[in-house]
Amino acid sequence: MPSFLSRLFGTTPAAAPQAILHKDFRIFPAPIRDGSAFRIAARVEKDFGGETKVHQLIRADTRASQDEAMEASVQKARQAIDQLGDSLFG
Repeated sequence: MPSFLSRLFGTTPAAAPQAILHKDFRIFPAPIRDGSAFRIAARVEKDFGGETKVHQLIRADTRASQDEAMEASVQKARQAIDQLGDSLFG
């Protein structure tokens, strides 16, 4: 059932972001608006014996558009996974 505010303003809740799989890791790109640009950021998850570990990746780099920042966020997360592996959660 839609909330009162969503009916009033005609908005619907945003769909949950889809995970991008890289090796055994899940990447959820989540750029952060920083003025007129978007900061590169992503949530990286991996399951270990029934427990999900999470790492928040936030970079100083920015991109002009959200789409560019989404792509760069995935690229930087993949790079971190390739370089650090499981120690990313250490």
